[in-house]
Amino acid sequence: MKHILFTALLFLCLATMNQTQARRNRKLNLTTYNIHHGLGMDDSLDYKRIADLFREAKSDVVAVQEVDSVTQRIQGRYSLGEIAKESKMHALFAPAISFQGGKYGVGILSRRKPISWHYIPLPGREEARVLLVAEFKNYVVACTHLSLTERDLLESISLIVIEARKWQKPFLLMGDLNAEPDSEFYRVMSRHFTFLNRPDEPTFPSQRPNICIDHIAVFNANADRVELLDTQVGRSIASDHCPLHARVRIAR
Repeated sequence: MKHILFTALLFLCLATMNQTQARRNRKLNLTTYNIHHGLGMDDSLDYKRIADLFREAKSDVVAVQEVDSVTQRIQGRYSLGEIAKESKMHALFAPAISFQGGKYGVGILSRRKPISWHYIPLPGREEARVLLVAEFKNYVVACTHLSLTERDLLESISLIVIEARKWQKPFLLMGDLNAEPDSEFYRVMSRHFTFLNRPDEPTFPSQRPNICIDHIAVFNANADRVELLDTQVGRSIASDHCPLHARVRIAR
């Protein structure tokens, strides 16, 4: 009888330890997607199919670029709000510029409600840029769409690093960085961030992708708490970019 009780207690302890470890190491499905203000390669403005991509990927957090808010070209609609409603996610929007009677910028969608959020300006000579930052319990996610100008790209690095250093949690950067893996920006950025997606997997243009400019990266200071499980480039005509997915495990 004592042997049976001991065995039962042992299994109970092991089960509790496994559950505790599972809670401490949370799997996280990340997606970054430049949605081209919702206009697909078939010239259809369809936010539902964009939301469907996130549902199918079981995305926990999505970084979204080229987001319109009540502009004329989308008939005054709030695109991020529509995608959030369809995908049952929380929405954060950071305007970069005023455009066609509304705003244009980037957004973050998430299953869990962020603890806090803010955005900061980034260099952009041809177009103003922003970095949107959302804090969650065990990690921080930042979304951006960087400049096409090389000088702006390089100047953005220090501002992003300053923001990342503020956090004691893993800091994940996602977005359309407008920089290929053989660029000076990528080389300098790699001193501070570890890129999770494969540089040989192109993300643009969506119909025949041949360059990799969309990226997911983790700040090196806390990179040891992020385990990469896999990455995947999706295919869709919902935008001129491909959605980029990464599955990671966050150590708590």
